[in-house]
Amino acid sequence: MAKLACLFPGQGSQSVGMGLDLFNNFAEAKSTYEKIDGIAGRALSTLSFTGPEEELKRTINTQPTILATSLAAWACYKSLGGPMPDFVAGHSLGEITALVAAGAISLEDAVRLVDKRSALMESCPKGAMTAVLGMSAADLESVCTDASTDSECVVVANFNTKDQLVISGNPEAVARAGALVKERSGKAIPLPVGGAFHSPLMSAAAREFTQALAECKFNDAVCSVVQNYDAQESRKAEVMKEKLGKQMESPVRWTATIELLAAHGVETIIEIGPGKVLAGLVKKIDRSIKILNVSDSESLNATIAALKAVTV
Repeated sequence: MAKLACLFPGQGSQSVGMGLDLFNNFAEAKSTYEKIDGIAGRALSTLSFTGPEEELKRTINTQPTILATSLAAWACYKSLGGPMPDFVAGHSLGEITALVAAGAISLEDAVRLVDKRSALMESCPKGAMTAVLGMSAADLESVCTDASTDSECVVVANFNTKDQLVISGNPEAVARAGALVKERSGKAIPLPVGGAFHSPLMSAAAREFTQALAECKFNDAVCSVVQNYDAQESRKAEVMKEKLGKQMESPVRWTATIELLAAHGVETIIEIGPGKVLAGLVKKIDRSIKILNVSDSESLNATIAALKAVTV
C-alpha cells in the first residue's frame, strides 16, 4: 500500500514574510506563533513576517523562526484533516520539527532545544562550508582526506543529492578542498556561513546540546522518524534522543533518507514549512515520488485537495 511522508526544512529555507499568510487566515497558525513567542520570550512571529532580512539570516534567529513557521504550517495541515504520515523526517534543524510532528517531543521542549542549538551554532569556532556539484560522494570524500591535516579537517557534511554535496571544516582545509574539487572537474561554491556545521568542529557544541537533551522528555513516536545521523527509521524515545545528540557533528544523510522512504513504499511526500528546498532535492533523488507542499493558504488547500482526491 502506498505510504505518505512529511518533511520539514532546515536553515536556508527562510525568507521575510514566511508564515504571514497562514497567520492571517488560520487561527491555528496564529495560536501556534503566539504560543512559541511566549515560550521563546521574544517576537519570533514579527521577525518572520517583517524581518529585517539581515537579522533573519543570523543562525540564532533563523532556526527558531523556521521552527515556528513549520509548526504553524503543521497545525494548519492538521486542522484541515491532513492525514498523519507514515514517516517524518527533517533536514538538520527540521529534524526537531519532525520529532514534534511525531509526538516524540513537546512544542515547548522543541522551542527550548532550538534556542539552545541556534545559540551554540552561532557561537561555534570559526569554520567554513562549501557546496560541491558534479562530483560523487566517494570522490569528494577522497578530496577531503587529501585536504585535511592533523590540525585542520574538512569533511562531507551534507549528502543532499548524489550530485549536490556540502563540505565543512576549518576554513583553510575547506579552501584547499575547494581548489582540489576544481582541479578534479567539480564545481565548488563557498557558502555564506561562519561555522563548520555537521563537522567535528561542532563536537564541543554537540556535547553541550546533549546536556540540554538530557532535560527533555522524549516519548515513543506515533509514526516512524528517519533521522539525519544514520538515515534509519525509529520510534523508540531513547534511540531518537541519542541520534539527535549526535546530529550537530555528523553528516546530514538526506539522499539515503529519501531512498529509504521510497524503499518503504512512500509515493507521496509533503514538505511542510517555508520554501521548497526539500522538494527540489527530492525531485533530484527520485522523480517517481509525488511532491506536495504546505507553506501558505494556497499550497495548503491544494495539498489537502490532492490528498482527498487520492483517498476518494
